[in-house]
Amino acid sequence: MKKQQDDLKRQLSQPAPAADPHRHAHANCGNQPTMPHRNTKVKAQRIEKKPLSPDRIRKITSSFAFIEHRFLRQGFWSSLSHHELLLYLFLVLVSDRNGLSYYCYDKICSLLQITVDEYILARDLLIEKDLIAFNGSLFQVLALPQKPRSSSPGALKTAKDMQTHDPATVHQLIAHSFGKKT
Repeated sequence: MKKQQDDLKRQLSQPAPAADPHRHAHANCGNQPTMPHRNTKVKAQRIEKKPLSPDRIRKITSSFAFIEHRFLRQGFWSSLSHHELLLYLFLVLVSDRNGLSYYCYDKICSLLQITVDEYILARDLLIEKDLIAFNGSLFQVLALPQKPRSSSPGALKTAKDMQTHDPATVHQLIAHSFGKKT
């Protein structure tokens, strides 16, 4: 630990190298320069990563959430709306090793602080995009499809569509008619 601290202090005390105007910025690193890829015979240097807080390294003890890196790299992240992303990440966190979870819509809405309408729309769009399956009580987070799917016009978008096609919306309407809050 002491050696790591000394190494870090030594690295921080050294002046930063001057930026080479002939080096190009890497797309994922802001304006940090990278080596041009002209010479393919030279092996690319790997960045040595050391934990910033070695005493706080995460350990997988029992269950854990898993999202493939291509979820970000291949455009799945950017294809989702805020509520879709929120619901998808929640389902990933609460699912078992097979991607299954039994959370009911009222508990999900409460935990995510979203309305039933927002939940229904997000859920249906995730189903349409082939990211989750749902049978009315059980969710399954699915393996990612080959590429992200965009929403088609068939998704439930209007209040009337939701009132006639979704059990959660029907439940909400019945509860409202009896003066109960959902």
